[in-house]
Amino acid sequence: MAGLAYRRRAPRRGCVAEGGCVSVANASFSARMSTESVNKSPTGVSAEPKAPEMGDVVAGKYRVERVIGKGGMGLVVEAQHTTLPQRVAIKILLPEAAKQGDAVERFLREARAAVSIQSEHVARVMDLGTLESGLPYMVMELLTGADLQEIVRQRGPLPIAQAIDAVLQASEAIAEAHALGIIHRDLKPANIFVTTRPDGSPLVKVLDFGLAKATRADALYTSLTAANVIIGSPFYMSPEQIRGLKGLDARTDIWALGVILYQILTGKRPFEAEATHALFLMIGGDPPAPPRWQRPEIPAGLEAVVLQCLEKKPSDRPQSIAELARLLLPFASEEGRISVERIHRLQGVAPPQRPPSIIDGTQKGAALEQAVRQAFGEVSLSDNATTLKRPVKAPPPEVPAAPPAPAPAPAAPAAPVEELNARNGATVVIPRPPPMAPVPLVDTPKPASRGLAVVVVVAVVILVVIAAVLALRAW
Repeated sequence: MAGLAYRRRAPRRGCVAEGGCVSVANASFSARMSTESVNKSPTGVSAEPKAPEMGDVVAGKYRVERVIGKGGMGLVVEAQHTTLPQRVAIKILLPEAAKQGDAVERFLREARAAVSIQSEHVARVMDLGTLESGLPYMVMELLTGADLQEIVRQRGPLPIAQAIDAVLQASEAIAEAHALGIIHRDLKPANIFVTTRPDGSPLVKVLDFGLAKATRADALYTSLTAANVIIGSPFYMSPEQIRGLKGLDARTDIWALGVILYQILTGKRPFEAEATHALFLMIGGDPPAPPRWQRPEIPAGLEAVVLQCLEKKPSDRPQSIAELARLLLPFASEEGRISVERIHRLQGVAPPQRPPSIIDGTQKGAALEQAVRQAFGEVSLSDNATTLKRPVKAPPPEVPAAPPAPAPAPAAPAAPVEELNARNGATVVIPRPPPMAPVPLVDTPKPASRGLAVVVVVAVVILVVIAAVLALRAW
């Protein structure tokens, strides 16, 4: 995600739109924050609450220096601590918004949600209070950088690994919120802010918990939204959210993360329409165009994960942030893999086993070499040949020799040895076995030729005839 880091500059303009871009609060704060708190003129006539201006000192210690952004609900200013060398952002509810029945409670809700989530991926909070005019304010860390919407607008689609890492970092905050029984309900690129850590590495923060909803009875607050009421950012709302269903759960945030991932990978949203009712019809009934139609180099497996997040039925989507993180694991960088493990621990799930290292860069061949090493022992690759090295076992202990026997014939001299190359610089010597003694050959007598046999037979016959003739004469 190194490419996501922006040079340090003032926070983005309009960061308070739609409920605010950062959250702060103290859940135990007990000061009155109602629209009944107003200034009284000397004549006793109520004065309109007034937001602070440049040069004003807020809470007796924060001097306002400039306006960062202004939206329909609030104002965000940059301020300097009058004593400490500290710059902060102060979010103030506007007088017009304070007149709405539940605006102050939503302001407090955003604050409580922020302080309850300890993740580094949510803005830190320092203070909460009420101005003399009766308007509530909260003090938060001053962020420098840009949100994903601004980054995509300026640069176009993000590299795949950077997009995955950004979503996984944001998912760390959402996973912790879900574990606390809180769903965000307003996830969008404008509410995912990319800043930097002190070492310069990119850091993603989730903003604006003003529309957050409790899913458990023991959560920090109860829902302010009645049934059949539509609330959220239309382009990123799930089908069940646009129907105003009461029983929303974590899977509506997973839909929004799928829309965000689609947009930062392709530069376009999956559902686009000019009229809100037409947009809602598309979200509720039309399938999204596959991301690879917009960007062919997106891996098919990653496309399948995005499309699964955008399934109309919540039961067909990943059922938890941990499951979504596991599906994104093969496409994440090393930093993204660490985020996946954190997400699983936050949700009380055993982290998945990491897939084999990708064969590229300095890790070239690591997975293949490991598999070969497990099967055959150590492997050494050279220019001339490939040699295998197996662990050399120590010889078994010697057994006491029997009484000396007659000295055997002198053994043949030891044969030379053959050295095998070792990958790590060690040498393994395997002695060549001595040659076997030659086996003596037994000569078998050759059979007599046929001519010699005839001569012998003739000679015997002649001798018999002579002996017979001599015997007759004598008789």
